[in-house]
Amino acid sequence: MNLLKLQIHHHLTKPSRLSRTVLPSLSSAFCPHRFPYLSSGSPTSLSCDFTDSRNGHIRASTTQTPTWSSKEEESSDERYEYLAKDGEVFQNTLRLVETAMFAAVSGLAYLLSNSLAIENYFGCFFALPIVISSIRWGVVAGRKTMVATVVLLFVLSGPVKAVNYMLMHGLLGFTMGSLWRLRASWTRSIFLCALARAIGAVGYVLLTSFLIGENILQLITINIHASLSYVLTSMGSNSIPTMNVIYTIFGTLLVINSAFFVLLLHILYAIFFAKFRMKASLRLPKWVDLAI
Repeated sequence: MNLLKLQIHHHLTKPSRLSRTVLPSLSSAFCPHRFPYLSSGSPTSLSCDFTDSRNGHIRASTTQTPTWSSKEEESSDERYEYLAKDGEVFQNTLRLVETAMFAAVSGLAYLLSNSLAIENYFGCFFALPIVISSIRWGVVAGRKTMVATVVLLFVLSGPVKAVNYMLMHGLLGFTMGSLWRLRASWTRSIFLCALARAIGAVGYVLLTSFLIGENILQLITINIHASLSYVLTSMGSNSIPTMNVIYTIFGTLLVINSAFFVLLLHILYAIFFAKFRMKASLRLPKWVDLAI
């Protein structure tokens, strides 16, 4: 009787073949802390506790792991940021499109106005696209708009009209747009823009003189010399002005004329920008700000 109980007790407490062979392999296969490479890339992994040798059961639990790795999540975030409205690529694309549109509008408007002989009526608006581009996107964008307009006119109507646009309107628009972008005062802006306009006008006169074969600048200075000599003679003076005085008077009158033209452009463009809700980007004098 005691022998039978001893055999039964030995049979129950002796580990079976399944527990000696199968259970260690299962525990080694499903336990991630022993084989971490099995659960690193799989969607789900099994984690198990210590096997119970009495009843031969395994207590296992499943844990969900993300299907995307950290690198894929970072790439998706970068992709969304890449296409966002405030992203760098979107802003560069928008700047390129607006620059091309401003250049096309400015070039076509100048070409049609010159072809229809109405350039004197719309000449004050030819520099406006360059100024808008400079205020919105910076000095580099304004320069690109001017160059693109000149290239477009060069292709459509030849080098003469392209150079004339650059001298009379392109330099003025680029100078004004750059100074307004840098929020310079109106006194400095009007003075520098007047110099740019005067230099462009002298360049235009020299180019026209080369094309027609006559020295227009010399004719202008000769007429000024004759008029001044007549005025001095009528006043009873026998003095004759030198050519240096004539050149000084000519340059002064040209700068004054350009300054008045640039002042009118400043007022006109300030009203235009105020109506289109771009007043915050400008540095206006108090009397202009109150009037607008």
